[in-house]
Amino acid sequence: MGSPKHTEVSVARQSPQRPDADEPELDETDGTLDEVEEDAERPSAREADRALWDELRIDPVEIALPAGTGFTLRAYRPARELTPTDVAERDQDDPFLARRQAVETDDEDDEVVILDEELAAEFAEADAEEADGKSRRRKPAADGDADDTADGDADAEATEEPDDAEDEDEAGDEEVPVFLSHRGKLLLFKTPESLVSFVRSGAPNDMSQLDSWNELSERVEPADIVPLDEDTYELDLVVENLRGGHDTWDSTLLIEAGEVARDIAYALRLPAVLDMLSAGSSLDDLDEALRATANGGIGGFLGRRRLKKIGAQTASLGWRTIVGKISAVVDWRD
Repeated sequence: MGSPKHTEVSVARQSPQRPDADEPELDETDGTLDEVEEDAERPSAREADRALWDELRIDPVEIALPAGTGFTLRAYRPARELTPTDVAERDQDDPFLARRQAVETDDEDDEVVILDEELAAEFAEADAEEADGKSRRRKPAADGDADDTADGDADAEATEEPDDAEDEDEAGDEEVPVFLSHRGKLLLFKTPESLVSFVRSGAPNDMSQLDSWNELSERVEPADIVPLDEDTYELDLVVENLRGGHDTWDSTLLIEAGEVARDIAYALRLPAVLDMLSAGSSLDDLDEALRATANGGIGGFLGRRRLKKIGAQTASLGWRTIVGKISAVVDWRD
């Protein structure tokens, strides 16, 4: 997808001209006008498509990457209702990841040795203090004070437990993304027909756990695979756009790229990408400044000032890494 999706093309309208006398007039009895009237009364294809997707709470998505453009599916559900994708096989096939995990394991072993030495020193110090304190024991607390202390501790525990439970409930109720994926791989299909064929095949995938999946597999048609503009992402243009400099940055392109990258990183379990886009990171600062610029007003003015402080080279390198990591977990299907 080389061209921006928001380009408008102006077409000059010509005033209608009367047909020449020699040209045959349209015969209203040949059914042509009847077909036009039927098409006008028939709901648009987009309306029909959206009825299916809105009912099942699943959306078709189109993603452009350097290797090509493909279709997939995405849904949002409460975290408690989803089982994360299994990345064990994917990580074993990644030699760089396996090497990094081995290094991390060695580092953890070193930390354990250091921690054991620190604990041993602390235990020795504690033993010395205890031996020294035997000859001058502290006065025990009164029974009433002990009871009050116990009651206070119990009240504190009772107060903390509901807070922890509320946090867990909120985390479980938060809607998170799930894609048409399998074993840590994002499934991208070159054509709507191949996507529909896969959905109908009953092949294992991470979306089959959704309660509306079976109905989708029975009803979906290739003509239904029509992503909305906001569900069409051009990750293949991000790096080139950032290299063009601050004056050429496309806010819509970059903001939407950040949204889908976060969704993919969460659903496909890519912690490195999540870290690069996390709050406080340079790419998150870029995203915030772009959003402020798009909103206009005084916030837009401040956003433009913030954008000038962000290095174009740093941003383009960061996004090149993100696009590369996402491309590495794509399973292309024809």
